[in-house]
Amino acid sequence: MVKLTKNELKKQKDALKRFQRYLPTLQLKKQQLQMVIRQVEQEHQNLVHEKERLRRDLMQWIGVFNDGIDLTPYVEIERLRTSTGNIAGIDIPVFEELRFADTRWDLVGMPPWVDGGVEALRSVLRLDAQLKVLKEQLRLLGDELRVTTQRVNLFEKVKIPETKENIRMIRIYLGDQQTAAVVRGKIAKRNLTKAS
Repeated sequence: MVKLTKNELKKQKDALKRFQRYLPTLQLKKQQLQMVIRQVEQEHQNLVHEKERLRRDLMQWIGVFNDGIDLTPYVEIERLRTSTGNIAGIDIPVFEELRFADTRWDLVGMPPWVDGGVEALRSVLRLDAQLKVLKEQLRLLGDELRVTTQRVNLFEKVKIPETKENIRMIRIYLGDQQTAAVVRGKIAKRNLTKAS
């Protein structure tokens, strides 16, 4: 319940100004997040298509040249390096590189297709790592978009209308009080005039 005083009226007006000043910033952040999410989703989709193409090519190679050779020992991951980017005030991981251990194989004893097969498998693993980082970006951006949308709705649908209604109620009450004071003053003056 709001107090029906001039001080409360000023407090409500100040709050309304603050809400109206903050709302456009939130709306801009929401738009920026939506735009970045669309870009990341498009990049994710492109990488998925690229990964599928590489996987098909790799399967064709292995199907044609497979001599029972397992390529996985030659694609040992040494480390995944990411950095941190900032979008609309959100820290998100950014893929930098996927480094593989320097593994050697017998160039004489292995068929010649192994070089290309290992490189293709490394490319698939690199795309997997990029996709994993993009999924984390989407998760973080989606969480922030949800929170920002809730705040926008809070300001647009609750705080601003509530504050405007409080200001309206206080003004009506103060106007009624002022009118009553004027009427009381006239009655008192008229009574004084009759008495004298």
